[in-house]
Amino acid sequence: MTDTPAGGAKNGLVFWTAAVSVVALDVVTKLLAVQYLKPARVPHRIIGNVVRFTLAFNPGAAFSMSVGDKSRYFFGGLAIAALVVLWRLYRTSKGGDWVRVGALGLAWGGAAGNLIDRFRGARGVVDFIDIGVGDVRFWTFNVADSAVTIGALTLAFVLWREDREQLAIAAGEAAMRDEASSGAR
Repeated sequence: MTDTPAGGAKNGLVFWTAAVSVVALDVVTKLLAVQYLKPARVPHRIIGNVVRFTLAFNPGAAFSMSVGDKSRYFFGGLAIAALVVLWRLYRTSKGGDWVRVGALGLAWGGAAGNLIDRFRGARGVVDFIDIGVGDVRFWTFNVADSAVTIGALTLAFVLWREDREQLAIAAGEAAMRDEASSGAR
């Protein structure tokens, strides 16, 4: 069995390029963060106080959700399930649907990047991007989190657009049936 969906090799190129690029960029930036942003929780200003790099370790999930000392395994299991679902969605994508395939690749790469951190150590996922104004800060995140978010939002847009197109087609077909039935009288 090949790893190319019905859409052909181009879909595979888009998916795997996005996924592998995200994983590589995520792993490298996390290694650099751990090496150069010591000690943890001390902000390093990048663009004033708006964008900072602040090393943090998150043993839970997004937004620091936790299920106690088993968070690493619980959220690792969820990440593996997400990887399988995203891969299956990629496999069923139509040929040439590169936006959808790219979005799935971004989300897959982000989920894989954070899963790697869960396997690497009990401290948790390495986060370091710290954005906000003054004391009003967003949750600290990483490249993988960004890729999952961008991929999920893009995929949601693609699915919304597909639903609208299907509704328009159904409405057009219904109008044609109505027209045909009224013309037959």
